[in-house]
Order: sequence, then structure tokens, then C-alpha cells
Amino acid sequence: MKLKASLALVSASLLLTACGGGSDPEPAAGGGPVTLSFLVDKDPLTLDGAKALADAFMKTDPTVKVEVETRPGGTEGDNIVKTRLSTGDMADVFWYNSGSLLQALNPAQTMVDLTGDPVLTNVQKDFLPVVSQAGKVYGVPAGAGMGGGILYNRKVYEKLGLKTPTTWAEFMANNQKIKDAGITPVITTFKDTWTSQLFVLGDFHNVQTQVPDFAQDYTAGKAKFAATPAAQAGFEHLAEVHAKGYVNKGFGSATADQGLKLLVEGTGAHYPMLSAMLPPMLKDNPQVATDIGFFGVPGTDPATHGATLWEPPGIYIAKTTDKLDAAKKFLAFVASPAATEAVGKVVRPAGPYRIEGAKLPDDAIQAAKDLQAYIDRNATTPALEFLSPVKGPALEQITVAVGSGLTPPAEGAAQYDKDVEKQAKQLGLEGW
Repeated sequence: MKLKASLALVSASLLLTACGGGSDPEPAAGGGPVTLSFLVDKDPLTLDGAKALADAFMKTDPTVKVEVETRPGGTEGDNIVKTRLSTGDMADVFWYNSGSLLQALNPAQTMVDLTGDPVLTNVQKDFLPVVSQAGKVYGVPAGAGMGGGILYNRKVYEKLGLKTPTTWAEFMANNQKIKDAGITPVITTFKDTWTSQLFVLGDFHNVQTQVPDFAQDYTAGKAKFAATPAAQAGFEHLAEVHAKGYVNKGFGSATADQGLKLLVEGTGAHYPMLSAMLPPMLKDNPQVATDIGFFGVPGTDPATHGATLWEPPGIYIAKTTDKLDAAKKFLAFVASPAATEAVGKVVRPAGPYRIEGAKLPDDAIQAAKDLQAYIDRNATTPALEFLSPVKGPALEQITVAVGSGLTPPAEGAAQYDKDVEKQAKQLGLEGW
């Protein structure tokens, strides 16, 4: 259920990866600085924030120098990380995904256990499970989170006197009022098929609140989307907005860029999407910072309304390092408000930091502030892909068909259950 690689270029700008762009620190007393190698994704969108993080850290501790090593992204990069870990050739510290993809790295054998270490002092407790395995913690957050839910045009809401919904019924009532005003209620962009998944993926907070053991039972082959009304609801949402004529004309050939343009212009009111899509637009569309807000996919109970959160990646220490003290100093800095402040000056986050005491910059986009409000009241849930390794590759094709009115939602959910079964068996998971 992981979103496709087309999102990687957007989310990369949120990552706090270190860069060796700063000047060499002064030698420590008794000798030169310890040189710490740091393996990161080489995507250029990370560089502004990376340089700010590295420079800020080296100013705080001139006894340690961080040297960055780059690797490709995507599958090629995954294979490099796995190979270097398995051969004992990993950099001292490295950036990698949190959540289910971390589990494939066998962290108990390849990474330093940070459980109970002061390095984690400032890390928000509800982030720790996505960098953990078997109760042991292995990483710190490498940047800001991002929300998966509904981006909405605040000026349209103001013009029509609408309130942000806390239930699906309220959301659909808003859609009708928006349609009556001659504005597209729900922007749909199925040319970029990955964008079709948000009503399903972004609904997981509602699944978790209604069925707290779903992720665990789903991984064990006991829970199914088609047999769990709360989980099937995301497919039903896709079908309903199409059936009621709330989607834009030409939705099947529309792209994500076109969808964002409709949203910013106010010719479309809602766009089921990730908040990470917004910061890259600011240069050409500065109004995005104030005009576009965010709310979680509404469920059935206003008392449990919240949002699904895509957690930031992690930074980990390779077990083969011979510079453990320096590595822990670096991770402790990364997991500090000072680090987020340094990076926030050059990279505008799409969501909240996962560090206690860290604050969004004053010029943070409204969508990030909206997501922070959910965090502040403990009303977020990690996306299912952070809690379970079971992901089916055909979800985006299934959701396109359901959202186009070609496949009934119950049938789509059943198709996805079959899709994930193949993948779970390939992983050798028990219960499948």
C-alpha cells in the first residue's frame, strides 16, 4: 500500500539528511576531529535542509565531522543499503525508511539498539514504534511528518460559509453546497494512478479507532478489508463521490499537477492528497501557504476525528561502526529542537516534527499547522504501511476502477485482499 515512487521527489525535500557542505571543524584537543560517514539518498531536493543540519551540528561539536555518502533512491538504493549492511560495509550512520520497510533490514543484527538511550530523550513516544522491532528502538526521526487526507481551499470555505467536517456526512453535505455553487467538490486525478489511493490510505485513522487490532490481525492474515466494514469504508468513499457527481470532468486523464492547480485556483475545493505536495509549489504559488488547509478523512464519530500520518524516515547507527560515541552525538542533535529550527529556516515542512519542544517555523504552511493541531490533541495514527509489511502492488489500479464507477467498492476491497495475499506469501508471513 505504499504510494508510488512519483511521490519520492516531493517528500525528499522534507528529509533532514546531513551534508558535508560545511567547512571542516576545528581540530579537537589532542588531535583532529572524528570523521563520521553518513549514507543518504542523493536526491537534490534534500540538499538545502541537509546542509543546514550538518552545519548546525558541526558548530555545536567541533570534535566530529560529518561526511556524506550518497546512494540512489528507489529499489536500487534499497538494494545498496541491504548489501552494505549484510557485508559489514555500511557507513557509520545512515538514513532509511521508517515503518514496515525497516523490518526487512533485520535491525536486531545490523543496527545499534537505542532502547532507553538518552539519544531518544526528545523523540515523541508515539513515533518510536515505526523505528522499532520486537520492542527495541533503532532510530530517530529524520524530518517532519506529512498528512494524508483532504487538502482544501480555505477561501472557498470562507466564501460559502462552510466549516471543516468531522464526519463523512458533514463532508458530503459540504460537497453538495460546493457543487451547487458551481465549484468542483472533489478533485480527482486518475492519470497519475497513485493519487487514487488517498481515500483508502488516508482513512486508516478511522480504521484504527474502530478496530484497534486491525494492523496486527491484518499482518497475521486474520483481518481482511472486505470483511471489516471500517476498512472497506475507504473504497466506499471513492465510489460515493463519483456516484454523486462530485468529481471534476476529465478526471480519468487529469494529472496531480493539474489537480493542484484546480485546488489553488479555487475551481476545485477538496483534493484527497498528501500535504508533502504543497511546499514545492510555494515558489510559483506563494498563496498556497495560507489558502490551502488540511483535514483528516472524516469518519463516523466526531469524537474520534483525526488524521492519518505518514511518519518521517529514520536515521540509524550501523552496528559495525567503530565511532559509536560520535554517532550518538549526531543522532542526539538530529533529535533536538535546535536541529529542526536550523532546517526549518531553509526547508518549509509539510507537517509536524516528531521531536518534543520542536516548533513549526512562523512561516509554516497552513496545512502543516492544521496537521500539528491533530498531533497536539493526540488524534493521529500512522498509515498502515508503517504498521504492517503487507502491501499489495495493485491497489492503485483497483482504486482507479472503484473511483471511476467500474468496480463496486465491496468487490474492490475483495480484489485488494487477494492482491495482498500474494505479497504476504512472498514475504513468508505466518497465517497466510
